Amino acid sequence: MIAVLCPGQGAQTPGMLAPWLDIPAVAERLAALSDAAGVDLVRHGTTSDADTIRDTAIAQPLLVATAIATGRELLGDAAPAISAGHSVGELAAAALAGVVSDADAMRLVAVRGTGMARAAAQSEPTSMAAVLGGDADEVAAALAALDLTPANVNGGGQVVAAGAKDAITALVAEPPARARVIELQVAGAFHTAYMLPAVVDLDAAAAATVVSDPAGVLLSNADGAPVTDGADAVARIVRQIANPVRWDLCMETMLSLGVTGIVEVAPGGVLTGLAKRAMKGVPAVALKTPDDLAAALDLLEA
Repeated sequence: MIAVLCPGQGAQTPGMLAPWLDIPAVAERLAALSDAAGVDLVRHGTTSDADTIRDTAIAQPLLVATAIATGRELLGDAAPAISAGHSVGELAAAALAGVVSDADAMRLVAVRGTGMARAAAQSEPTSMAAVLGGDADEVAAALAALDLTPANVNGGGQVVAAGAKDAITALVAEPPARARVIELQVAGAFHTAYMLPAVVDLDAAAAATVVSDPAGVLLSNADGAPVTDGADAVARIVRQIANPVRWDLCMETMLSLGVTGIVEVAPGGVLTGLAKRAMKGVPAVALKTPDDLAAALDLLEA
């Protein structure tokens, strides 16, 4: 059983769409997805620089469109046996699973990205930092002492802390024992209560969206649980903006379900990297360029 995974914000890189545009079907999908989002994603995925595509309102639609377009190239109209997405990647996973249409996924992610950017700009200065290594209990205690949220629990000894900028600065200055802390270049404290205004925006947009129950198994990165009801899946995606991502639990669920391989759609690499540490022995293919499609298809067929 193969799991198809969709990466989240931070996976984007300048020019990442350029090689994919050589495939006519992918280029057509990207053009249609750009129209649905109201953002020129082809330009941003080919010529925009790193600072431009770091903008939350651009990065999120760009990532979801890339995941959907390359996922469709791999799967056709079939749904994955198991699908999951990290943070904003959950919207792409929901589209591949048939919960929402590709166009509606793009409309929703445009609202999500704009709303989260606005929420970050309106709050006190906030930030996020990756905490690598250290004792899990000691890391949790250090975050609690600074009133920081473990916004992404990624497994493999990686936790992303989020909260007030001053608190993140203090965590970087005095990391937990045997841990490294790296501040991230983000607009604000995602997956915390600072993002509640964006929840309101996305909830209103989701209420006007037609949803279906997922085909195959769709995992929620709120708790790693399989979601069988389409309305519940969308409600979880809405709430997740202001709540932590438990990717560690998604990987535990995949192992318990007997996943025999992983394909991470473009821009692949981050989630397969986490899986190598937490899902040892499970074959994984990351779609970075079209050259990776053959290996991904071989894994699906095997």
